Amino acid sequence: MTRILIPSGALGLDYDKAALARGVAMKPDLIAIDGGSTDSGPSYLGRGVSKYARSSTKTEWKGLIAAARDAGCPLVIGTAGTCGTDSTVDWLLNITRECLAELGMTARIATLKCEQNPEQIAAAFEAGRVTPLSAAPEIDTRTIAGCTHIVALAGAEQIAAALKTGADIVIAGRTTDTAIIAAIPIERGDHAGAAWHGAKIGECGALCATNPQSGVLMVEFDATGFTVNPLAEGANATPHTVLAHMLYENSDPFILYEPGGHLDVTGARYTALDESRVRVEGSEWHVGDAYTVKLEGARIAGYQTVMMATLRDRHYVRNVRAWTDDILKKHAAKVQDRMDLGPNDYSVELRLVGMDATLGGLETRDAEPNEAGVLCIVTASDQATANEIGKMMNPYLLHHPLTREEEQPTFSFPFSPAEIDRGAAYEFCLHHTLRLDDPMEAFRLEVVDA
Repeated sequence: MTRILIPSGALGLDYDKAALARGVAMKPDLIAIDGGSTDSGPSYLGRGVSKYARSSTKTEWKGLIAAARDAGCPLVIGTAGTCGTDSTVDWLLNITRECLAELGMTARIATLKCEQNPEQIAAAFEAGRVTPLSAAPEIDTRTIAGCTHIVALAGAEQIAAALKTGADIVIAGRTTDTAIIAAIPIERGDHAGAAWHGAKIGECGALCATNPQSGVLMVEFDATGFTVNPLAEGANATPHTVLAHMLYENSDPFILYEPGGHLDVTGARYTALDESRVRVEGSEWHVGDAYTVKLEGARIAGYQTVMMATLRDRHYVRNVRAWTDDILKKHAAKVQDRMDLGPNDYSVELRLVGMDATLGGLETRDAEPNEAGVLCIVTASDQATANEIGKMMNPYLLHHPLTREEEQPTFSFPFSPAEIDRGAAYEFCLHHTLRLDDPMEAFRLEVVDA
């Protein structure tokens, strides 16, 4: 049997310290935690930085280093620093050195780097080794060359290789969320289908339980299945909460694709062992015809200037869509006349905060709000152009009347200056797989004693 302790869904979200202590007392074989994802958009990958505060990361990581030492087991993090670039692996390595020094400890650290050379990915693309996933954008070698960062998602094989170095701590770049959990059960000969399925259920800690914010989860793997055991007070796993997690960040509730194959849980059986624990058996792992890893790449899509105005006049709030439509029309004509820019050279959005800023046209529009916030987003090829277009928008958001017959109104800017340069805006541009002849071919493993 293999026990994997998962403190929370991601480093930086905090964890229940009492529940973690209970898990440590159960002597896990590994403590595994995710470091991030693409949830917060492409900017973190595009810039190669973490979205979580360094202070929070250090505090939580230091606690986990100490917990792993008390448990006598390795500590593994995947997708270090949110995006898993080489720079964020090094960032967390430096934090680890600080934590060890403050704890008066030494450790062997393995770093698994997953960043890819755009020239090599372009060559692989030309050789037919890069394949689009569903809804992937059209790409060419120029797209690949334009990426500021490209990462490949490591699987169980790469994590297992890192642990085989004898490392006390493994800091991995971009990995699948499941790989850091599934690697050890697979290496130990536990049921492969159970290893991948249990890893999927446990990837976000107690999100698969009745108290999803509690964090700490133990997953036990063996020759026929796995058992899910939330460790926080008031957190219970049920067959419903466990099976439902197959739909989390996954379009198919029965099939999950991973490097080297896919998981099929069609025949899985979920049994409540007691009010807290759930036993799962019947999952199957199918080895693929080729070993592939997913590629993620981000590039600069333009530079942005943002503005915001707030409207409280009932007449304007009631007619705000007509007001913004008229502003966009007049503003576009002014930009074309004074800057010699075509409609494809820039974009301007006016989003109505408090009305439809999140869902746009999908928003229900029954209630009439007391006020509306108008968020202007200007995107252009460079910052100076975006700012200039924003300045042309300024008088409209401040004084534009609905009709010629009305007195000139004055609205509110919450900031001065009203135009705020946001800098580079990034977009994901790779959603493809890379075929490898050897699982370690696209990854670099280094070991240091700290």
